[in-house]
Amino acid sequence: MTQPTVLLLTPMLPVTRAALDDRFDLVALADAEDKEARLAKVADRVRAIAMFADGRVDGALMNRLPKLEIVSVFGVGYDGVDAAEAARRGILVTNTPDVLTDEVADTAMALTIMTVRRLGAAERYLRAGQWTAKGPFPLTPGSLVGATMGILGLGRIGRAVAARASAFGLKIAYHGRSRQDVPYAYYDSPAALAEASDILMIATPGGAETRHLVDADVLKALGSRGYLVNIGRGSTVDETALAAALEAGTIAGAGLDVFAEEPQVPEALLGRDDVVLLPHVASASLPTRTAMGQLMVDNLSAWFESGRVLTPVPETPRP
Repeated sequence: MTQPTVLLLTPMLPVTRAALDDRFDLVALADAEDKEARLAKVADRVRAIAMFADGRVDGALMNRLPKLEIVSVFGVGYDGVDAAEAARRGILVTNTPDVLTDEVADTAMALTIMTVRRLGAAERYLRAGQWTAKGPFPLTPGSLVGATMGILGLGRIGRAVAARASAFGLKIAYHGRSRQDVPYAYYDSPAALAEASDILMIATPGGAETRHLVDADVLKALGSRGYLVNIGRGSTVDETALAAALEAGTIAGAGLDVFAEEPQVPEALLGRDDVVLLPHVASASLPTRTAMGQLMVDNLSAWFESGRVLTPVPETPRP
């Protein structure tokens, strides 16, 4: 029996790529010196796309793949896929929720502590010999004790962050598209949530609906004692407004694991001790990334074996 042809659009973990190669006729576009030539050669037989979350699948690519049935994304975010267009064409889109929730929530709390207590700057102070030369590291203006964390986006990851933050003794508030049956205070706008929060945690998906959801007005509402932490999507924050708010002292600091144009990070953020910057590592442990890859592969296998998938995204049909 001929194996279905799967187009590997982006580089992938070796263990995940091996699993794809074992089950499918895998065409690795990322490896090709002449990507256009390789795509043209296989376009009429491609039935699936496998891709890391930073890949791009739009209507133009779908037009070139007449037999495309499914796009399986490695990651929770799938804003690189035009899911609405895929749905219009009857093409399924899947992602990899749940298996990374705990890892990302753990990183969110670590990033929060690093940001509020300026632990990155403290480590650099020690390594530079400043402890012995200048004495103790300056007292940090912020603390988690008695603080309120406002969570922007109370989905799977947002709820997991809330559980951890509650265990730390933080009060929890949230904003989302709708009120949920949870024991946390609800605010009807990002600005209202920011005004009520000491720490504003972003856990929203990306895409046009959330682009620059955190803008200058929201940062002003967060205030000079407030901290912004983003483990969602870089596009949610107006980075120009953020840099200006930090420079002016409008907010106290920021912790960012994601950026609008990765791997590019705004130059205005790089030299600041009131900002903690991570290179999009919230889910980046080998066990978690292996589990994510396996779920991506399992979605493809389930589709070709049974005509069903395990984790379809909401926009596309669920067989």
